[in-house]
Amino acid sequence: MKKLGFLVFLLVFMWSFPHIGEAATDTKVVLNGQQLSIPEEVQNVKGSVMVPIRVISQNLGYQVKWDQSAGQVNIDGEGKSIQLYIGKNAASVDNKTYSLNTAPVIKNGTTMVPIRLVSEQMGIGVHWNNSDKIVTLTSTGTSTGGGTTSDADNATSENGLALVNGISFSESRLLVTLDKSVTPKVSKMDSPNRIVVDLPNADFGGGFAQGQNAEAGQIATLAVPNNDNVSQVRYSQYSTDPSSVRIVIDLKKAKNYEVFNEGQGLLIVDLTADNGTTKQPDSSTGATQPGSSVGNSGKKVVVIDAGHGDQDPGAVGSQTTEKRLNLGLALKVEALLKDDPNIDVILTRSDDTFLELKERVKVAEKLNADVFVSIHANSSGSSAASGTETYYQRSSSKKLAQTIHKYFVAATGFKDRGVQYGNFHVIRETTMPAVLLEVGFISNRTEESKMMDSAKQDQIAASVVKGIKEYLGVS
Repeated sequence: MKKLGFLVFLLVFMWSFPHIGEAATDTKVVLNGQQLSIPEEVQNVKGSVMVPIRVISQNLGYQVKWDQSAGQVNIDGEGKSIQLYIGKNAASVDNKTYSLNTAPVIKNGTTMVPIRLVSEQMGIGVHWNNSDKIVTLTSTGTSTGGGTTSDADNATSENGLALVNGISFSESRLLVTLDKSVTPKVSKMDSPNRIVVDLPNADFGGGFAQGQNAEAGQIATLAVPNNDNVSQVRYSQYSTDPSSVRIVIDLKKAKNYEVFNEGQGLLIVDLTADNGTTKQPDSSTGATQPGSSVGNSGKKVVVIDAGHGDQDPGAVGSQTTEKRLNLGLALKVEALLKDDPNIDVILTRSDDTFLELKERVKVAEKLNADVFVSIHANSSGSSAASGTETYYQRSSSKKLAQTIHKYFVAATGFKDRGVQYGNFHVIRETTMPAVLLEVGFISNRTEESKMMDSAKQDQIAASVVKGIKEYLGVS
């Protein structure tokens, strides 16, 4: 494995599990069959994981230079050049400037650097064994428009199991993302009314299962608030020999459904097109027909992505976490878009669940979305940092970013930090116009309080919807 792979996977592990600084010795990290040593110096500073620079220099063989007069750290290796500055919330990656949630610091004579910037720049793969507390890290494959494929996923696939990496419920549609296609067995049951989806030869992916209580015999629940047809969604590992996953949609009344298998890992059980008959999936393909019901009749498809979730809280404020703010705002945006008959809106996550970045991309790609909008809150080592900003990665996304931002920044009332280029995975790997919104700074108590206010959230959600509709030309 290339040295860059070692760096990326070590860093992403520590980012995905923020408690690592407190309990490093309790967890084993295995990289390509070899157990790694996690340094005790790893720390969580104001919600950002900080790692000593010697981890890079000693364990990974990177060229690291420290310029004391300039307070600058230079990291070079595998074609990447990164410059970080002590006390500054900005970094340079290949001569492009990026914002950092937390500035590098010096503690006890050791330079501590934030790892989030690096983890967002590269594809990553993590498999978590919760019972044995072992994380297996492997290098990722080549990045494509549909996301990245990790060697860890491929290794599991060789054993004949498909991995469930995400479950969400949006606008009366169950969405299941997997690392490869499966042929589901779907049936209706009564007393009580429910739809049962069995996925043979399947298990839960490590990233999704972490924190979900989805092991054999344990049932996890996905809340479905304010839905006329569904009360909740339940899921668990239904059996272990052979391994299978069961997902149950608990109905408030009898409903028919259609099943769409979008190929290579996106399964949809659709309750919206109830024409009085239930369309069972084909026994060989698992699909009722090519394509899906999403976007039918010329509707525009909008995918809303609430950043972070479950074991990944994102930035942490004094009163709440980024993942909660993101989801609350995403749900309000969804509710407004659902009222428009010309738009189909899909959420990548509809509850406090975890979805890998590549799975968020997969949802948008497989549904041929017209736009993708990822919602986040910002953070800084300085409580004075403030403002709203909108990111795009490709030139084809810039107009969408500009259109949403003019309404978005007016609704927040925060400092206008502008429309900026950002090399974030979800807006880089998607092929449709895609933007990432940073509402405000959760590290700023004033902005955090305003972002938590329901009335302010309504205004912000309405502004995002207005920008999306204007861009799509939907009245």
